[in-house]
Amino acid sequence: MSATTRRAALTLAGAAISTPLVRPAMAQDRYPSRPIRCLIPWPPGGPLDAVHRQMFEIAGKDLGQNIVIENMPGARGTRAATFLVQQGRPDGYTIAHHHLSVLRHPFLTKQPTWDPVNDFTYIIQLTGFVFGTVVRADSPYRTFQDLIAAAKRQPGRLTFSTSGIATTNHIAWEDILGREGAEMTHVPMRGSQEGVTSLLGKQIDVIVDAQSWRPQVENGDFRLLAVWTPTRLPSFPDVPNLMDLGYGMVVTSPYGLVGPKGMDPQIVDTLHRTLKQAFYAEPVQAIMKRWEQPDQYLGPAEYLAFARERVVYEKAMVEKLKLSID
Repeated sequence: MSATTRRAALTLAGAAISTPLVRPAMAQDRYPSRPIRCLIPWPPGGPLDAVHRQMFEIAGKDLGQNIVIENMPGARGTRAATFLVQQGRPDGYTIAHHHLSVLRHPFLTKQPTWDPVNDFTYIIQLTGFVFGTVVRADSPYRTFQDLIAAAKRQPGRLTFSTSGIATTNHIAWEDILGREGAEMTHVPMRGSQEGVTSLLGKQIDVIVDAQSWRPQVENGDFRLLAVWTPTRLPSFPDVPNLMDLGYGMVVTSPYGLVGPKGMDPQIVDTLHRTLKQAFYAEPVQAIMKRWEQPDQYLGPAEYLAFARERVVYEKAMVEKLKLSID
């Protein structure tokens, strides 16, 4: 064998030996190669939780890795955002539920924790909340107008719950009360389900929150006075919305999923495509239909554009209502 032939044979042999070592390294680069963690800043339960869990079950099968929910309630729904900004790595293995309170938060304090646009990677917007104004079935307030009239007669005596200070529903309700020259006492909760428990226990007078109240309205324990959706709900056709009542308001507080800033666009694309497919899968859409949630899907670029536009409104409302958490 010539020297040239011998060198060629050694090269081929070396390549054959090294090939199995290269393949595992390439496999490790595939995303995702381990479970993905999703932070939800509310307690478990309700339509939001149901949509996320069903969607993640479907998406996890497509990705070949589980998407594991970690509930992080409290702090006006901002704990997940705080984690992303302070500890999150942009590797696609930690994402979070994102909502309007996160966009609003920097304008509520003299020491902002994050930039609501530039400190997150926007992945997908999904849907929004079905907010409503609810009292107990034995309440003397049979209509929305009855409630407002009572709040005018007895400033501050009636109590209302929301899922936290300076949340979208809190701001919208204070806006309504301000227009009416009425006053009620705010009782913030860690989530909408806590408001249901408090109303059942007669610890508060009114819920103005997302629709964890629906089962109790359906079984007759609660009375729904108004919904905040663009149109009346098919399941409650006799209940007016805020447009019917003359306020010119629609309040759904659209939400979606984001990651820490600086995520690889290819990872964002993988997550977006998989999550969108799961969102429109029949089991998820069945939950959406059951709870009459609006379809407010946006892709990454459109979701980012929405955030840029929305922060202008949020800043203006915080200034108008003179809200602060300091």
